[in-house]
Amino acid sequence: MSETATAASAQRFLNPARYDADGFDTATAHLLRVTIEWFESKGKAAVMAETRSDEWYSDFIAFLAREKAFATLLTPARDGGGDTAKRWDTRRNARFNEILGFYGLPYWYAWQVTALGLGPIWQSDNAAARARAAKLLEEGAIFAFGLSEREHGADIYQTDMLLTPDGGGGFHASGGKYYIGNGNLAGMVSVFGRRADVEGPDGYLFFAADSSHPAYRLIRNVVRGQMYVSAFELDDYPVGPEDILHSGREAFEAALNTINVCKFNLGFCAIGMAEHCYYETINQAENRVLFGKRVTEFGQVRRILTEAYARLLAAKLYGARAVDYVRNATLEDRRYLLYTPINKMQVTTEGERIVSLLGEVISAKGFERDSYFDAAKNIIGGLPKLEGTVHVNRALTLKFLPGYLFGAAPLEPAPKRDDAADDEFLFAQGPTRGLSRIAFPDWRPVFEARAEFANVALLREQAEALVEMVQVAPLTPEQMSDDLDFQQSLAQLFTLIPYAQLILECADLEGTPDDIVEVIFEWLVRDFSTAAIDLYGKASSTPEQQAWALGAIRKPVIDEARDERVYAEIRGLAGVYEMAA
Repeated sequence: MSETATAASAQRFLNPARYDADGFDTATAHLLRVTIEWFESKGKAAVMAETRSDEWYSDFIAFLAREKAFATLLTPARDGGGDTAKRWDTRRNARFNEILGFYGLPYWYAWQVTALGLGPIWQSDNAAARARAAKLLEEGAIFAFGLSEREHGADIYQTDMLLTPDGGGGFHASGGKYYIGNGNLAGMVSVFGRRADVEGPDGYLFFAADSSHPAYRLIRNVVRGQMYVSAFELDDYPVGPEDILHSGREAFEAALNTINVCKFNLGFCAIGMAEHCYYETINQAENRVLFGKRVTEFGQVRRILTEAYARLLAAKLYGARAVDYVRNATLEDRRYLLYTPINKMQVTTEGERIVSLLGEVISAKGFERDSYFDAAKNIIGGLPKLEGTVHVNRALTLKFLPGYLFGAAPLEPAPKRDDAADDEFLFAQGPTRGLSRIAFPDWRPVFEARAEFANVALLREQAEALVEMVQVAPLTPEQMSDDLDFQQSLAQLFTLIPYAQLILECADLEGTPDDIVEVIFEWLVRDFSTAAIDLYGKASSTPEQQAWALGAIRKPVIDEARDERVYAEIRGLAGVYEMAA
């Protein structure tokens, strides 16, 4: 394999063996490197053995506390006491998500639910609660987000956590919560409930609870694993004014805005998991000989590895560009509210698909107990289902469809944001209403800039066809109101367009080679065609919609010379990284 091909492919994946955290400030670079070093020093055998156990990872929590990892990464500058290393910086948080996912979703989970638990606190005007959270973070505490309930899931319109006034300005809280990560040891649990004496949205309350309080009863871990996904009950838990984070409709909006921020993390965890699985797969395939040929020389293996590579690089490009839109968000520019659910549901689904594809290549090796692959394949499917299912997030994207497809707002693409700055807007997002009124510019120019690329041009044709479809074969009243299955199919088609747009924007900013872009779009064209066929087959599809669906199918342009160059890159990944035993 040529050194050029090896170097090119190695640059596109996270490579712990040569990670230098280039582009990050000194404090961030140190933290990212020591996190990698902690896992590598622990070794693959120990990490994998513990991942399959139900023993709490106390040594990992101790490492995080020692390095003040959560205090550094999850304390907004406003509450950082003048420490310039402390800020909520979406770019570096995305990388930390990727690194934790690379070594195992259970490790990432402690980070994710801590971020969720902090969301309502950092949005609160309760200075005492914020100061308490900052102090606990500095001491190495973890946090929890008490939203879900066994009967209602994360339906925040329904909650059985009741708060009864105590006559002195506080409350007594009683009720249970379920699926609450870190609920075993959280220094503060942000708990969502409702006042027993107030009906409707005005009765909502977010308050902070302490998991060590006698009135906090930890029931059990509802999953088997290192991570602690708790069920707990509060029994006349005393809630003072100093514990109240939000009340009324503001509490409802704090819940949604917290999820807006934190569901973004899931895509980067999926990317890290898929990257590690890819290393294990390519190492196995390149070094295994069957019937006198390396496994990587078989035609079907070449196709699978190329598809998985294209999908993984697409996810990385999309996520990196979506970071820019999150960091540039304002009350006047809320485009991020479309791009975050796509990162949550599209990228996590792609991660699951990539690992499934790779499973066809790594085969029996992927079931070995000392492989990362075995642990990943059994848990990566959880990511699309956290912080709102794929179905919920797809349905959410349809609110943006008219504004995006027919947008003509005078907005520029978001500037690239590599600066070490605090993303303070994330905790001042304002009301959660008005998604359908969010403005978008014309999406076509970014496609037109690559019009000479055959597969980019084909996807542009398919996007234009979707615009035509919603005009000439629109949803029937029944499809718009009750047919959620049909809406899911339409959303699947729609989200491919902003997904492709951000991929192109990032490819231009990062100088991604033309070969990579064309291979990525080859698979996007296939995906659009597949989704069109799915819409054709829906029970409620009209004759006009069926005719549209057949007309939207395109065969991507195949270029054998291009594919040879890309596959040389892929084979160049063999031997680049393997986790220390």
